[in-house]
Amino acid sequence: MLSRSALILTLGALMSVSAWAQAAPAETEVVNFTLDNGLEVVVIPDRRAPIVTHMVWYKVGSADELPGKSGIAHFLEHLMFKGTARHPAGEMDRLIAEVGGYTNAFTTKDVTVYHQTVPPDVLDEMMDFEADRMRGLVLTEDVIGAERDVVLEERRMRVEVSPQALLAEETAATAYQNHPYRIPTIGWLHEMEQLNRADAVAFYDRYYAPNNAVLVVSGDVEPEAVRELAEDTYGMVPRGPDLPPRIRPSEPQYDTARSVTLSDPRVGVPSFARGWITPSYRVAEPGEAEALDLLSEILGGGLRSRFYQEIVVKAGIASEVGASYDGGAYDPSSFTMFGVPQGAHSLEEVEAAIDAQVLRVIEDGVTPAELDAAKMRYVRSLIFARDEQASMANIYGSRLANDGTVDDVTQWPDRIRAVTPEQVQAVAARYLDPKVSVTGYLLPSDNGAQ
Repeated sequence: MLSRSALILTLGALMSVSAWAQAAPAETEVVNFTLDNGLEVVVIPDRRAPIVTHMVWYKVGSADELPGKSGIAHFLEHLMFKGTARHPAGEMDRLIAEVGGYTNAFTTKDVTVYHQTVPPDVLDEMMDFEADRMRGLVLTEDVIGAERDVVLEERRMRVEVSPQALLAEETAATAYQNHPYRIPTIGWLHEMEQLNRADAVAFYDRYYAPNNAVLVVSGDVEPEAVRELAEDTYGMVPRGPDLPPRIRPSEPQYDTARSVTLSDPRVGVPSFARGWITPSYRVAEPGEAEALDLLSEILGGGLRSRFYQEIVVKAGIASEVGASYDGGAYDPSSFTMFGVPQGAHSLEEVEAAIDAQVLRVIEDGVTPAELDAAKMRYVRSLIFARDEQASMANIYGSRLANDGTVDDVTQWPDRIRAVTPEQVQAVAARYLDPKVSVTGYLLPSDNGAQ
């Protein structure tokens, strides 16, 4: 059986607003300040365990790449571990392994992030490492060639061998006609093969600077101590040139429904996903993003959703159904729904049943009781987010790196509570128009095209 994550054909950025929107506990004193060189800092004290999560969020992702240079943001993420004059490659990894910590990094359409989880007594060293490689990275031709081979192999293993990943790429490229979200974060293979040292150095020099980054420290720390450490390490890094606003190509008006079909012998069970480009929290009109979040919860957010109750439990024609709103991107992202047939039932039956539930909301709206239950499930989920310090660091980092504020996070539950049934029906009618949807079909090779 295909996993839920494999079935959701991502049409936009990977960051979901459901992550950052889970606010901090009321008793947590979230401290926010900016260093003289422009680095924004967020400290989230959590003293329940002697652990600290340290994250640096750069406000640059694959959607900021120059045409023809797809994959350079992710490539540079790899290269950032190749060492500086002060700290050779592998030194940070060895220290983190010695203290039983964890380190990694990731790139999305909008951000590039480096993070460590370690005991508090080595936080100063983590800050020293990250501040040093913010401007001190050493790149040689030998390093470039070897790491380019690594990312090429990563693409082959994650994308080329996966029918789900291949269809997700093609669906995104169909959904976005002009915006760079149509390009995969890892890059197109033929462009990745041409990336070189000059590309990496130019990207690094342009975007890696304290005034284009957010530092988030969550865990067993005191805010004033973090401020002193930040000033002693990151504060010594010179401010970079001011970058222009992140204005990317915009999408034209959509006039057609489009579909992408992939038939592959590796597929055992057919599935489909249908999506629309929708505004993210950053660009939506007041209340719209919150209404879209609750719409996704009502339609396909879990066992109590309309899709699950009506299509899986009552009709018995689907084995998996769901809906997802990706509102955390910098630019307009996506609302997606998916389905997998059960037993002898056909994909067409599942598709028609999902469409019927969407039409019900558009024509009849949602009930106050149904909306209140969805709000309750969302607000209750905040409790669980508070128990993960790394999750809290992600919540605040992803929001602030996309032009948000600490207040956006802390006020989110109240904005969710304020959504009305009329607002939910309005966003469904406005954005879930089947005449401008994009649908991906994943079929066994003997099913033929739809």
